Amino acid sequence: MRHIISVLLENESGALSRVSGLFSARGYNIESLTVAPTNDPTLSRMTIVTTGDERRIDQIEKQLNKLVDVAALKDITRGGHLEREIVLAKVIVTSAQKAELETIVKAFNGSLITVSDTQCIVEMSGSSEKVDELLKSLASLTIIELARSGVTGLSSDESSLTA
Repeated sequence: MRHIISVLLENESGALSRVSGLFSARGYNIESLTVAPTNDPTLSRMTIVTTGDERRIDQIEKQLNKLVDVAALKDITRGGHLEREIVLAKVIVTSAQKAELETIVKAFNGSLITVSDTQCIVEMSGSSEKVDELLKSLASLTIIELARSGVTGLSSDESSLTA
């Protein structure tokens, strides 16, 4: 099962390396990883997407909590949560395909950024499933470059992850 673990950690060099090293040393896979500073400049929020049964996720949480850099963590998929991912896709288009592309992008509440007469960049934000659906919808076009941000998210319940 897919889990999203939100971690507050000290905003210091080496913290990311220690967390990723923990996953690597134990053979756990990271599907997606995002890190950025929070409103507290001493802390960063790391969002880790991984898979495993409850026992494996509990083990990951226990191991993460042992790291000195970790201030707090929460598996946000255990309750209500909001997750988002950003995708940028550069596609080759003919003038005839631009109308089709505009229709697809509009259906996904995305944006179409024209780069040239033959290339466009599609920008969209949504759940990973919505991003996957958009990319399937673009299958008739040639995607020449793709960038996905990885998942970031927050729990939607009344509690907050604080240090």
